[in-house]
Amino acid sequence: MRRLLGPGLMSLAMFATLMGLGVWQLHRLAWKQALLAEIDAAVARPPAPLAAVDRSDPFQRVTVAGRLRTDLTARYGAEVRDGRMGAQVLAVLERGASSPLLVDLGWAPEGWLLTPGSAPAGGAETSLTGFLRPPEHPGWLSPRDDAPGRHVYTLDPAAIGAVLGLPGLAPYTLVVLAPEPLPAGAVPQPALAMPRPPNDHLSYALTWFGLATVLAVVFALWARKTLTQEGQDR
Repeated sequence: MRRLLGPGLMSLAMFATLMGLGVWQLHRLAWKQALLAEIDAAVARPPAPLAAVDRSDPFQRVTVAGRLRTDLTARYGAEVRDGRMGAQVLAVLERGASSPLLVDLGWAPEGWLLTPGSAPAGGAETSLTGFLRPPEHPGWLSPRDDAPGRHVYTLDPAAIGAVLGLPGLAPYTLVVLAPEPLPAGAVPQPALAMPRPPNDHLSYALTWFGLATVLAVVFALWARKTLTQEGQDR
């Protein structure tokens, strides 16, 4: 029996850890389901004017009116689509007495230029619908922005405003949502839907519970074999 004590305590600690991780993933599952339900509810609501929206709600769709400045643009990030390298096109929406708003118009291939005729009512009064994205801050591994080339890798309106020579941008970005249906071959290609985080927590929980079960079975078989051998040695 003494031979079982050390391995038994270690197996018990590992079993408790694996079960705890499984329970934790179940809690994460409930949290993620509530988050996705909140996103679904926001999508079902009609977009509201930005001035009437609580900007602490990250899922509310908003509409914003103003004049789109196609001469104040930048590119954000890098992404390959259909074998072509491209980036998100950023422009500035002037809103009268309100702070100018940074707008993410969508992905466009490298070398594509935003002109007054290539964006929604570029240079004229227009209304855009999308969702608000809070500012990002660069980390240690973030690529360095190319200020002369107006290509940024962190969506920080304050820093991007400095690149564009336009201080005082609103401290958030409007990510434009594509109209339905999106015209074929449209460039830039706006976001098709609000972002939805993946929900794999159930499979993670089953994995941890499965490992705990395997551990218990392996220990039981090993303990049975050990006790059998001890009985034969006597």
